[in-house]
Amino acid sequence: MFRVCGVLRSAGTTPMTTLGGILGSKGGLCVARTASSAASKMFPKEEFQSRHIGPRDFEQREMLDFLGYKSLDELTDKAVPANIQYKKKLDISEPLSEYDLITRIREVSEKNEIWRSYIGMGYYNCCVPHPIMRNIFENPGWTTQYTPYQPEIAQGRLESLLNFQTMVSDLTGMEVANASLLDEGTAAAEALSLCFRQNKRRRLVLSDQLHPQTVSVVQTRADSLGLAVDVVDINEADFSNRDVAGVLIQYPDTNGSVHDFTAVVDQAHENGTLVVMATDLMALTLLRPPSDMGADIAVGSAQRLGVPLGYGGPHAGFFACRQSLVRLMPGRMIGVTRDASGGDAYRLALQTREQHIRRDKATSNICTAQALLANMAAMYAVYHGPQGLRDIALKIHNMTLVLADGLHAGGSEVLNPLFFDTIKVRPKLSQADVVSRAAEKRINLRVFEDGCLGVSLDETVKLTDVQDLLAVFGSEETVDSLLSQPGAGTAGSIKESAFRRTSPYLTHAVFNSHHSEARLVRYMKTLENKDVSLVHSMIPLGSCTMKLNGTTEMMPCSFRHFTEIHPFAPQSQTRGYQQMFAELEHDLCAVTGYDRISFQPNSGAQGEYAGLRAIQSYHENRGEQNRNICLIPVSAHGTNPASAQMAGMQVEPINVSKDGLIDMAHLKAKVDEFKKDLSCLMITYPSTNGVFEETVADVCHLVHEHGGQVYLDGANMNAQVGLCRPGDYGSDVSHLNLHKTFCIPHGGGGPGMGPIGVKAHLAPFLPGHPVVNMGGDERSFGVVSAAPYGSSAILPISWAYIKMMGPQGLRKATQVAILNANYMSKKLEGHYPTLFRGSTGLCAHEFIIDVRELKKTAKIEAVDIAKRLMDYGFHAPTMSWPVAGTLMIEPTESEDKLELDRFCEALISIRQEIREIEEGRMDTRVNPLKMAPHTQQQVISSEWDRPYPREQAAFPAPFVRAENKIWPSVGRIDDLYGDKHLVCTCPPILPEFNA
Repeated sequence: MFRVCGVLRSAGTTPMTTLGGILGSKGGLCVARTASSAASKMFPKEEFQSRHIGPRDFEQREMLDFLGYKSLDELTDKAVPANIQYKKKLDISEPLSEYDLITRIREVSEKNEIWRSYIGMGYYNCCVPHPIMRNIFENPGWTTQYTPYQPEIAQGRLESLLNFQTMVSDLTGMEVANASLLDEGTAAAEALSLCFRQNKRRRLVLSDQLHPQTVSVVQTRADSLGLAVDVVDINEADFSNRDVAGVLIQYPDTNGSVHDFTAVVDQAHENGTLVVMATDLMALTLLRPPSDMGADIAVGSAQRLGVPLGYGGPHAGFFACRQSLVRLMPGRMIGVTRDASGGDAYRLALQTREQHIRRDKATSNICTAQALLANMAAMYAVYHGPQGLRDIALKIHNMTLVLADGLHAGGSEVLNPLFFDTIKVRPKLSQADVVSRAAEKRINLRVFEDGCLGVSLDETVKLTDVQDLLAVFGSEETVDSLLSQPGAGTAGSIKESAFRRTSPYLTHAVFNSHHSEARLVRYMKTLENKDVSLVHSMIPLGSCTMKLNGTTEMMPCSFRHFTEIHPFAPQSQTRGYQQMFAELEHDLCAVTGYDRISFQPNSGAQGEYAGLRAIQSYHENRGEQNRNICLIPVSAHGTNPASAQMAGMQVEPINVSKDGLIDMAHLKAKVDEFKKDLSCLMITYPSTNGVFEETVADVCHLVHEHGGQVYLDGANMNAQVGLCRPGDYGSDVSHLNLHKTFCIPHGGGGPGMGPIGVKAHLAPFLPGHPVVNMGGDERSFGVVSAAPYGSSAILPISWAYIKMMGPQGLRKATQVAILNANYMSKKLEGHYPTLFRGSTGLCAHEFIIDVRELKKTAKIEAVDIAKRLMDYGFHAPTMSWPVAGTLMIEPTESEDKLELDRFCEALISIRQEIREIEEGRMDTRVNPLKMAPHTQQQVISSEWDRPYPREQAAFPAPFVRAENKIWPSVGRIDDLYGDKHLVCTCPPILPEFNA
């Protein structure tokens, strides 16, 4: 039993919030309602929805009057097709206050038991530096940024991500690295996919000493691509048939052993096979890097560099490779370029590789990565520096040496000839006895099927912990006696071996300058101040839903009972997480009309991939393996075709009509053409053009009639919650962008969560896991993420949002999102035409303004408007997607009327500047738009040779004042120069520092 709003209830039941629930009769219910109404007047309570929803009631009435509607219900009844509207109250508990919510979630979290977990397998406890926790992880200035597509107002996080890339490149010895991937397993799968793309061979070889979750993620990815996978003793691998695309090796391996793989690498290279090495960044401060053995690609997780365990995530995976492979590398990559003044600047490099442009030919479907966690790991390296990291690694290694000595002396056998932090032990006692003794001390060990046990140490371990471990294994040795022996800590030391690292790393000044807290905090604040986030102004990115990420929602992410849980801890120790998963699954099913939810996909793109794999498995289970055609409208997000390709499908595009709707005639023709091989249709609803399509139910029915399934992209769920449910009008599966609709912040490019909801017939095929029993079906298609529940530690955000909004609050949020978009669209009429509206004349929660004509009349393009908006203090809307040369605006429900009006006024002011160009009163090349954004350095310079005043450049509207001015830190970025002169690491200006 637990308490909600003062009422006792059992888990899974709906709380009784009125006296009627207690009295249980119609008469009692009437009395209770009367009493409740009187009580609400006497004791008004503050509801979270009034904090989350921006426009006050009077502002909502003003906007409704402006649009000609009397109520929100009247507006949304007209906007949403009548045949799909959901008229019932969502089956979600009544809202909690912010303070009650914190009490409740703390109770839930404390059902998790914090044991000392020495399980390892790629996950380690760590000491998160408090300055980094407070100033990055808990700071909305860092968490509420978007992916840095507008680099002029994103130089801070771009610099930090470049630090991350430099750190990874230095420690692995590779020439280039990207700005993070989702986790180690995903990074390994992406690496082997690169091998396949590079040499087109269809066989992969995996070491039998990999982490089991990595093997499963790779096997799942390979299955959909039709690639054969052999798991072998890597020293016995045969590459002589020259049919192996890539080989994956773990260094140190999953048992902790360190081996020299140079001979294996040489043999692979002699036969044209690429070598991928999964490795540990902390270990590489002491060990020779993968590049020394000739590896082509290095992957892994940066979790242990100052990122909490969090029951499996979010964590930053890393990916580094040789320069020759850079254009095949997946994910985001930060590069150095120059701005319009010739100064150094940072930007996303080589974006033509990405799915937004290349669609099903992209290097990957990766969209959201783990930018926030990569920034934390980078700052960890900045704070500690090369010597500090080496000292931490040495402490961990020496603790493990002492443990190994004590176990050996106590009669157990340590099976690793050389190790860093992990040992495999054949205990003198029975395995069961050791596990039982460990449980008495609340210690988790890794349990092997062969009777052995694994122990992995980390930076939090103290000598008293080592003593407890010795006792658990039945050793009577004491740490003091072990340390007093001659040569203690030297036998088996990496420092005394051929594996000792001799090459320098982290020689750049940034890793050697900020070791005091004062210096670090000032550095982090300097970077933060260069970036625009939701703490400054609205970020109206269409299809991105940059809504409020409430402080109360974020707070539980720092609770130690959520952060200090190993993902492979026994489920008896994770009852709090299990309760939260169950409650969130129930609520998301209530919102969507689906029957089951899988939380394993840790990004929207991973959700797409998982949903499509579930569909394919469903067809295969029915003996219809031939069904591999995926129909996708040409207006779809680029991840859709990229995910379909990854799932082994053949993509067939569907045309979109001039009014932005699916071309029904073309769809019917395609469905008929491929009726025997049709797997599914992928659609977004409302459409990516910002319209509620009247025919969506008919479309779903048409696909089902021809044996296909319907995948509905959940990117635009913010226009549906409480108004319509995909599972009701015909969709079979969707991913839900919890980092959009359900308030997880974007973090500057991650983390995100993309759980999938499915109808009952697809439930047996949801993802499973090789380590944790998730109670699934043996028909599961496989594994998509390294951790069983993806990025578990950020799920409290969405759980809290739903609990505090309640059913009415969620519905109203959707209605206000639609109201805000239509208000802005109408206010901009006469200045910018809205490209698409539904048959009712309304848009959904976002709209596209058409600026293509301006290129003809004034030589002004969407990018010029985007850069000029920075001078007004705003991030640009989505540029040139889904229609080239346009801007897509999504205000969300969190922005009030004042902010909407400010943004509209900025666009109207910019339109007037364009009009001056059109009328010949301003030059077509040198004008406030083409020269935007304007930096402070430019404006205060003694030289000003532009044909417009400085005031117009920097303070173009009355609401832009000195006290709220946001200055871009660099001028307009030169993208072409950056791609021609690719530099993706900090230059090593201090080569002698730790040589």
